[in-house]
Amino acid sequence: MLDQAWVGVDVGKEHHWVVAEDSQGRVVLSRKVANDQQEIVQVLQDAAGLAQRLVWTVDLTTVEAALLLAVLWQGGQRVQYLSGRAVNQAAAGYRGEGKTDARDARVIADQARMRRDLPALRPSDGLVAELRMLTARRADLVCDRTRALNRLRQQLTAVCPALERAAEVTRQRGWVVLLTRYQRPAAIRRAGVARLAARLVADGVRAGTAQAIAQAAVAAVRTQPLALPGEAVTGDLIAELASQVLDLDARIATVDAAIKQRFGRHRLAKVICSMPGFGFRLGAELLAAIGDLELVDSADRLAAYAGLAPVANDSGNRTGRRHRPVRYNRALRRALYLSALVAIRCDPAARAYYQRKRAEGERPIQATICLARRRTNVLWALLRDNRTWQPEPPVKTNHPAEAT
Repeated sequence: MLDQAWVGVDVGKEHHWVVAEDSQGRVVLSRKVANDQQEIVQVLQDAAGLAQRLVWTVDLTTVEAALLLAVLWQGGQRVQYLSGRAVNQAAAGYRGEGKTDARDARVIADQARMRRDLPALRPSDGLVAELRMLTARRADLVCDRTRALNRLRQQLTAVCPALERAAEVTRQRGWVVLLTRYQRPAAIRRAGVARLAARLVADGVRAGTAQAIAQAAVAAVRTQPLALPGEAVTGDLIAELASQVLDLDARIATVDAAIKQRFGRHRLAKVICSMPGFGFRLGAELLAAIGDLELVDSADRLAAYAGLAPVANDSGNRTGRRHRPVRYNRALRRALYLSALVAIRCDPAARAYYQRKRAEGERPIQATICLARRRTNVLWALLRDNRTWQPEPPVKTNHPAEAT
């Protein structure tokens, strides 16, 4: 039996390919394994019979690998991660140009055997796993809502360009409510301001907002007495899209409630929300992106993981240049960047730092990134010490016995 073996897994949706290597790089196991618990357990037992210690490396951590990772963690196995991009780059250094699952798994195993910098994977906390799924679902719903609004505006232009310009469908829900009932200019003109406003109030829109929307809609359609071709069909499409937007709004609100409830149960919820710029949504995205907090052992590593720490881009006599890294967590960067944008508006210290960077010649985006990087140090210290943010740093005082 070998002392240690390195197992590379090319993860797939229906099946995985598993390759194990010894310390000399010789293949001791190569097998296609269905994405089924019994087959995964069997290959785990077979690999355990080859070596005393196993190091498993996967190229995906998405839902396709969920069952595989759960079985490995349940079996007490050490699991590492090698990105698919790194696998493709490393494969160019191996003999042959063909690409197969078996070859990719061999490359993963060989890279794991030679490298010592691969990050370890650990089981996620139950709350963090739920937040990761809920935030991903919310992002999908928001994208669907944006697409529906864009199509709604396009169809509205086909009926009445003036009404499309007046309708603030992305900012005021009342406009979307109006378009579920009235779409064509002739119908809006016949209804009049009073009837439109009364209908909007009955549908839950505030009286002042309803009156303003009704007046703007009637004023817009009065500029176009001409009916455009296909107006009837387009009106039906507008009503359908408007109803779809309202349905998506309700579904997003339901997901938000679930995120808020689960985020509030996390032990670091109060710590994160105490820092200006973070609410339950960005806080949940932050936890979902970081995952295992124990793996982030410094503020610099957290900033690098978020892509906020520039890397060198020197060549020959060209030195001192920096650029954003290619490998970083996009979701984590988004959460930290958006929280910095919010902090500029609500936190005087953050706003002063942003304005100072702008005065130094930084562009708005770069100044915000600088602020996000600065706030990363504070955030990591709060998470490390499990304490809430205070406007002023704590003052260290000597013990009375030390003073004497």
